[in-house]
Amino acid sequence: MTRRAAPLLLLACCALALGACGLGEGRKISGPKTVRVTVSSDFGEKPLDSASERSFPAGQTVMQLLQKKFEVTTRYGGGFVQSIEGLSGGGDQGRKVDWFYYVNGIEAGTGAAERKVARADRIWWDHHDWSAAQHIPAVVGAFPEPFVTGTSGKRAPIVLQCGGEERSCAEVGERLHDAGVVGVSRSAASATGVGQKVLRVLVGPWQRLRADAAARQLESGPQKSGVFARPAADGSAIRLLDQSGRTRRTLGPGGGLVAATRFGSQQPTWVVTGTDDAGVAAAASAFQEGSLTNRFALAVDEGRSVPLPVREDR
Repeated sequence: MTRRAAPLLLLACCALALGACGLGEGRKISGPKTVRVTVSSDFGEKPLDSASERSFPAGQTVMQLLQKKFEVTTRYGGGFVQSIEGLSGGGDQGRKVDWFYYVNGIEAGTGAAERKVARADRIWWDHHDWSAAQHIPAVVGAFPEPFVTGTSGKRAPIVLQCGGEERSCAEVGERLHDAGVVGVSRSAASATGVGQKVLRVLVGPWQRLRADAAARQLESGPQKSGVFARPAADGSAIRLLDQSGRTRRTLGPGGGLVAATRFGSQQPTWVVTGTDDAGVAAAASAFQEGSLTNRFALAVDEGRSVPLPVREDR
């Protein structure tokens, strides 16, 4: 449930003429109908339960599916979740905590009692502190969504944009393909404007990616980007933050990051980046379901995965 509700790496001419590229806008998806629901707390750190539903009535809402599979209490006339499996929103030792839900890795823009379930949706409910980030527009933990089925049963055109480190960009493209993602266009750096209905994956060292307006939000912290990591403007370091927004670790040479954010009403923008080429390569290696599942974002430090936000006791 949601309480509230440049020149580099922008689309080249192919992305401006998506119809000509055969991608088309809002293509309907086909394939497995199974819907998966995951419930966790502390930004995915603590899995609580999960369930799946292969067939469901037309028009079923996210709330109805949740109530069917879990013990749920609601508030405000049944439109909002108060607790799941006994874990309630509100306050926790002075922290502001609540339930939030994401569909295919994208923060829901409507209440669960209004959002309709679509085939193959990955619905993720997480109970967490929202004092440092009231709005987390996109997460990486539903990979390979939203690339495979998109949102509301429609798949957005996908563009892989490479800002240097060609081998890592090729690896990300291969991982998308291996995950069943089809119809991915590829472009290099361009001064072309970005369409609002294009799902982008940006790959390259941070110093190259930061010229992109969506990616550059990360430098302003989680209140702006929803990502608990703040790359330095010169690309030399990436600060990793805890749930309160405090720096807990700083990545230097070889540090990598996989994260997703959203700029205005655009589709999410994913970044696979690092402090240098080695960091980008480390992030590209982590760009796979086994590493990203149930993660809001993921850093790589000396070959080790670091889920974000960083836990305060680590």
